[in-house]
Amino acid sequence: MSNRNTDSVWKYHNETKHSYWSIRTGGHRLDFATYPVPFKVYPEIESAPLPRQWEDSEAAALRAIAAGGMRTGQGAPLDSKALAAMLYYAAGITKRRQYAGGELYFRAAACTGALYEVDLYLACGPLPDLEPGLYHFDPAGFALHKLRGGEWRGAIARATGNEEAVEQAEAVILSAGTYWRNAWKYRTRTYRHFFWDNGTILANLFAMAAARKVPARLVMGFVDEEIDRLLDLDTQREVAISLVALGSRARQASGAASGVERLGLPTGPPAKGESDYPLMRETHAASSLATSGEVEAWRGGSVVPREAEPAGRLIDLKPLSEADAPGDTMEQVIQRRGSTRRFARVAIRFEQLSTMLIAATRGIEADFLKPSPEPGPGPAASRWNDLYLIVNAVEGLAAGSYYLRRDKAALELLQEGEFRDRAGYLGLEQELPADAAVAVFFLADLKAILEGYGNRGYRAAQMEAGILGGKLYLASYAQKIGATGLTFYDDEVTEFFSPHAAGKSAVFLVAAGIPAKRVLRTV
Repeated sequence: MSNRNTDSVWKYHNETKHSYWSIRTGGHRLDFATYPVPFKVYPEIESAPLPRQWEDSEAAALRAIAAGGMRTGQGAPLDSKALAAMLYYAAGITKRRQYAGGELYFRAAACTGALYEVDLYLACGPLPDLEPGLYHFDPAGFALHKLRGGEWRGAIARATGNEEAVEQAEAVILSAGTYWRNAWKYRTRTYRHFFWDNGTILANLFAMAAARKVPARLVMGFVDEEIDRLLDLDTQREVAISLVALGSRARQASGAASGVERLGLPTGPPAKGESDYPLMRETHAASSLATSGEVEAWRGGSVVPREAEPAGRLIDLKPLSEADAPGDTMEQVIQRRGSTRRFARVAIRFEQLSTMLIAATRGIEADFLKPSPEPGPGPAASRWNDLYLIVNAVEGLAAGSYYLRRDKAALELLQEGEFRDRAGYLGLEQELPADAAVAVFFLADLKAILEGYGNRGYRAAQMEAGILGGKLYLASYAQKIGATGLTFYDDEVTEFFSPHAAGKSAVFLVAAGIPAKRVLRTV
């Protein structure tokens, strides 16, 4: 199926939109007898425990969040402790709580429904205290399962059409999504969630890499079948979705013949009552790349962002000064992060909001993003997703709807007014975006993206939104502000922000504000 035949992706996108009526006529009930196991288990492979002690990074969390995903210089060399820290703070279990039915796990990164459908794999050359090989990361035991011994970075580099960052990487983190683990609750919309949830994991990974001065680059272009086979994935149930090149020692990855045999390793326990949603697999097939030539052609695509002259009043962003910024380490921020369940209707400061927006959007390095001529730090500015805001309670900023003008480091006022109720309605009639200080909506021009990058561009647009949303999460928690990711009524989000957002599609939503539990109540 051609990556350039975009009918399949448009069909998926349109059929998985939420609307007032789709929510009320869906008829889906959660069956807890078929609740999926949140971990991938290899019963016949012994696990190798990862180090549990490492030195924290320097106390500059906001700087690391802003720089996360930028590939600058060679950076610090990798070892098993550095990798252990990055894996833990990207996808590890940071909290455990007992309840009547067992134990509840909380992970380092936010995930839709706390279903954790994304697994991480590691491919590395010889590193201190770690043999070269391909490993599966086990969050439950905080260990690695060795799937293949030896050098496999060369095979990965070939699958990416010889992407330079992969060729020179000391290690590659590969991500794969398991359909049923998320579709149990979200059904066909899970394919969007793959990239949102992978994006929040990668936001953490990038921030940790930046804090430890390890270069990192996202790679979305690769020959799917080759990476799936390398990871020994059952593609009816799980598929590879992204790669991240870590480190840059200016050497070519080598070894590993081009032919990679499937291992057929047993995993378990099997899912109970698993349902199939074929449209997800059809969409994945339609956005797959079959040869390294297709990968190189895809990487050569382009999208020109639309940016009309401002029609509304501009309010310059006012980020916190370096002296006023919180001094927590990246590790401390991630350790306390959690999705806020209730917001108090309490204002945050404009300086806090400005800091969140700048840290979230300073850019990521990815094979689908081109260097930007826009002012500001960073070699590449993320430009596929635009940020629209409903401001409910921000000191120094009038309530209303806004558009983030990254080219001018300013907010453009679209409409002044009280829109709490509308924010709640757009966020699937939930209280969270209505109670939050601000609701940030990510919208993208999918038509231009699909024209420039084909169906694969749909994956990348969802991924970029997930990463930016994850960075917004971290920048909120770095300032002791709560945040949570939400879903939305697709077309009504676009309609609300139009005419400015006309022709764009809603991709993601993050609400941020003061958690309700922090408010003192008096009788």
